[in-house]
Amino acid sequence: MKFRHIGLLVLSLAAMVPALPAQADGPVKPRSAAEEQAAFAADRRDILAMAGTFKVRFDMQESTAWRADYTPIDRSISGGNEVVRVIEDTGRHIVLQHLLVVEQGGKTMVIKHWRQDWDYAPARVLVYAGPNTWKWEAVPEAMRRGRWSQTVYQVDDSPRYGGWGQWTTEGGVRRWRSGWTWRPLARRDAVRGPVYDRYLGINRHQPTPNGWIHWQDNTKMGVIDGRLQPVVQEYVLNSYTRFDGYDVKAADAYWAATKGYWAAIRAEWDRIAQAKNGIRITEAAQAGTVIASRLLEIADEVQAGKRKEADAIALAKTLMDQATRAA
Repeated sequence: MKFRHIGLLVLSLAAMVPALPAQADGPVKPRSAAEEQAAFAADRRDILAMAGTFKVRFDMQESTAWRADYTPIDRSISGGNEVVRVIEDTGRHIVLQHLLVVEQGGKTMVIKHWRQDWDYAPARVLVYAGPNTWKWEAVPEAMRRGRWSQTVYQVDDSPRYGGWGQWTTEGGVRRWRSGWTWRPLARRDAVRGPVYDRYLGINRHQPTPNGWIHWQDNTKMGVIDGRLQPVVQEYVLNSYTRFDGYDVKAADAYWAATKGYWAAIRAEWDRIAQAKNGIRITEAAQAGTVIASRLLEIADEVQAGKRKEADAIALAKTLMDQATRAA
């Protein structure tokens, strides 16, 4: 009964999500076939260049408070080692899987991290639509050519956020910039129970001479006095610097053992999103979704040989179907 009441509450909150601001950019200017092909190839190179082995620095800073009664929290800087692998590439569809490698107590731990899917000239994108809800959003036909969508997925391959934009060169620097994008709270914020409950931000991805960076310009928003309001501005700069001085083989071994299981999980999330016109699933502050921890545990059981892959997939599909609802 508790979760039923929560579900009714989040439905009402989802209705408070306003329309996104109009896109600042217009259609991509007409290009010759040769120019179009050269731009497409350059975009692919920049996306694929995000794969590799890296030392990552996460730099997060709340800055401007948009309410007199809110004090920005202190800057947070952390880091780790991350392996990024290309797990799908059909030309117009590229999937990059991130794997964290952590040394703890003399042992190496591999943590399946986020995933990013890139699609050229997308007709629609699965976007965050308010607490516990992701819905399909159409990309205007005139805005598709020359642009890529990026959809980001959580550790259990459930959706996190999606947006679309164009790769451009400005001042001699290549970058991809999204439009305004809604996102659910990251665990770093969700576990604190802040007054805000979602982000509205712009994402930028830029290759660097020794890796790449991911910029986020986030407005943290919350339902206050019955309406969605801005609370504080946050700037995030995640820097990926090429580095392989850690146990990269552990990440690749984890993926080799579990990639069949995770491929089935990705396919099942896709099926659910199609069948249910999006995805509704309860979020958990510590894990992302209420089934994330269990889906990750099942993968560990597959890697350890404690559960057969087919049994693991069947169990995971049952959990996913039971936990999701029509959007």
